[in-house]
Formats: sequence, structure tokens, C-alpha cells
Amino acid sequence: MTIPFDHSWARDLPGTYLRQPLAVAPAPRYAQLNRDLARALGLDADALAAHPEWFAGQPPSGADPIALAYAGHQFGNFSPQLGDGRAHLLGELVTPMGRVDIALKGSGRTAFSRGGDGKAALGPMLREYLVSEAMAALGIPTTRSLAVVATGETILRQEGPLPGAILVRVAASHLRVGSFEFFAARGETDKLRALLAFAIARHDPDLAPDDALGFFDRVAARQVRLVAEWMGLGFVHGVMNTDNMALSGETIDYGPCAFIDAYDPGAVFSSIDRQGRYRLENQPHVLAWNLARLAEALLPLLPEGEATIAALNDRLAAIAPAHEAAFQAVMARKLGLAVPNPELVAGFLAAAQGLDWTRTLRDLAEGGPGVSPGLRDWHGAWQAARRPEADLRAVNPAVIPRNHLVEEALTAATAGDMAPFEALLAACRAPFGPAPERFTLPPPSGFGRYVTFCGT
Repeated sequence: MTIPFDHSWARDLPGTYLRQPLAVAPAPRYAQLNRDLARALGLDADALAAHPEWFAGQPPSGADPIALAYAGHQFGNFSPQLGDGRAHLLGELVTPMGRVDIALKGSGRTAFSRGGDGKAALGPMLREYLVSEAMAALGIPTTRSLAVVATGETILRQEGPLPGAILVRVAASHLRVGSFEFFAARGETDKLRALLAFAIARHDPDLAPDDALGFFDRVAARQVRLVAEWMGLGFVHGVMNTDNMALSGETIDYGPCAFIDAYDPGAVFSSIDRQGRYRLENQPHVLAWNLARLAEALLPLLPEGEATIAALNDRLAAIAPAHEAAFQAVMARKLGLAVPNPELVAGFLAAAQGLDWTRTLRDLAEGGPGVSPGLRDWHGAWQAARRPEADLRAVNPAVIPRNHLVEEALTAATAGDMAPFEALLAACRAPFGPAPERFTLPPPSGFGRYVTFCGT
């Protein structure tokens, strides 16, 4: 079997990437292979299973490993050159799912590594595999994970020596806000124009190839929907830098992400987010901030003058109300309301403070009155407003990747025991239940504050 790669990025966007060699793993083996996804992509899962080296430094014929160039605002500060420091795009597949990128993460040093080793540890790559599979099962737009390949080598991190691994990621594309920022900052308008035409052809082919405002509108709509869905699940991305904002509207980069247990609008998990920039309640504001950076990057492609500035400002001003409308629609679905009811949702959010977010919504879905006096007071108004025929169990999961279970599974996997990971993965792939109770319980009392790390 060969993998029928195409290479539109390498073919159509010269000057936006570097061809880079892959690090060859000494003893590659699959820690995970997503056979269902392989089949959905039109690939032979059994043939893939026989060749872990294809994703560990010895790619099949037809692959053309490149490292993509991009910039990004990280925690509000602009880095003019980031790029794929430990990632390679092998190529693209034209599949029943559409055109997708097949990329590696942890695949070795590139010209963008900035002193890093270009490698990844098994635990963080399994986290990305697990959470992306959970998000897909929950119906959230997301990149997917085709495989995690254990490399057979040891890499050094702050925690000490760890087993190495490579993630095989599938994405509608790896175009980011930072892709446009890179060429805008360098004043390379021709490359910026080519990038716009490429992005439109990939994601919005009904638009004219130079329709920068139309493309901005599409990106904004996708991102507004995505963040509203995150908020409904209590998902905290953790690193909403502009280089992690995919123009496809997919969730990308599951490094320091987490799901809240108790509802807390100020929830922040990332060890490096000391100011809480990317806390739960701030994600809609960061969404608007990131889109403002995209608007700035697109300016060189738009007519000069006050009319253009006014058009962009109008669009930016519309993002907050658009997000609020999208979030209200998400909550109306989760609460079984015929139409959005902001007052009822506000009452729920006030009453849910400190309660387990996922279990509280699931309890309502199963007919329970909630677990606090405040929620019981709210319950009557909700019962009067909800649609009796709505099956809330179909939209409120029983299972999410609970932080304590994720840590338990990754710790065991790093030590060589994959059984807890496999069990949690199976539960997360069927999130609406029924599920064994241990996958639906909140963390034990001694679990403490949860802190996540990016894994670099």
C-alpha cells in the first residue's frame, strides 16, 4: 500500500514553508492507531498497522515533509517567526471527508525549532489523541488523531526522562491566523495574496479568490460557533494564541487544555497562564481579539481608506453579540428550550456556581432537580419553559475526559500500562452514555487544583 498524498501547499505556496528532514525513530511502534478514522479517510488500516515507521522518520513514497512558516501573538505578545518547530506536514489526502492534511507532531527539529529538540513525550501526545477523539464524539469541530507512535527513545523534560512519541494529526488544514500575520508583518503582500486565494479555495471555494472581507466573515462565523460550543462543555483551551486559531474553525492543539469540573467562570489550568488570560470566561473576548489580529493582517489586501476601516470595525463590533447569540443557542439546546432564553440561562449560571458542570446538566437531562437550593428554585421556571419532548441526554454528555482520569491514564501509559487509557478512551468515544459510574464521577476530594502543561 502507498498513501496517495497530494501537495497543494508545497505546489501552490512557494516561500511559505521549508523542506525539512524527519528524525528517524529507533524503534517505532503504535501506541494508538485510529482504525475507524483510517477507514473514513479511505486508507487500509491493516496496511498502516504494519508500518509505524511511515510516521516515524521513514515516510512512504509520495510524502514530502515540509515545515510551515507562521507567526503569532502568544499571550498578547507578537512573535514574528514561530513556524513548525517540531512538526511536519507530510502531505494532503483527497478523501470522502474532503481534502485533509496529514501532519506529524514531535517529528524532529526544523529551522523553526528555536533551540528545542523537536521531539514530544508520550503523555502529551496521548492527551491530544484522547481529547480530540472525545471532542469528535461530542460533535465539536476538531482536528483528529490518526495515530500515536512511540519512538523507542527517551527524551528529557523538566520532569526527567520520558518515553518519546509522535502524533499523527488530521486537519482540514493547518492554516492559522498566524499564517497571515507572518507575511503581513514581513510586508510580503504577494505571498499574503496567494495565501488568501489558497485558504479560500480550501475552505470557502464559493468566494472569489480575492474576497478578503468575505473570507474574514466565514472565519469569524466558524470561530464564533466553535468557542460557543467550548463554553457549553466547560472546555478551556488553555493556549488561544493566534498561531493556535485554525481558519477552518477546528479545535487545534490540545496541550494545556482541560474541562472544568465545578463551574467556575475564572477557571484556568495552564501552568504558564499566570494572569488568567485564557480562563473560561475570557475565551469569547480572546476570540474577538484574535479576529482583530486577522483583520489587521488582511489590511494590505483591502482598498485603502476609511470605508475599509469602517467595514472591518463593524465586523469586529459584531463578534461579541454574535458569540452571545451562539452561546445562547447552545444553552437552549442543552436545556431543551424552544427558543433562547437569556434570563433563564443567566439564572442557571448563577445557581450552578461551584456545582459540577457536566453532572448538573446530565442530572437535569435525567429528570433530577439539581443538587443545590438555588438550582431547585430555578428548576420550576425551567420546567415551565422546556420542551417536554426534548431528549436532553442526547446533548448533555455523561462522560467527558475528567482531569483526574486523564492524569491517571497518562501516568499509567507512561509507565507502560495502557489499560486505563484504553478504558477512558472507549468511554469518551460514547459520551452520551450509559457509562460505568467511575467515568461520570467528579474528582475525589484530594485531587486538588489541576494544572496542565504544554508538553514542549
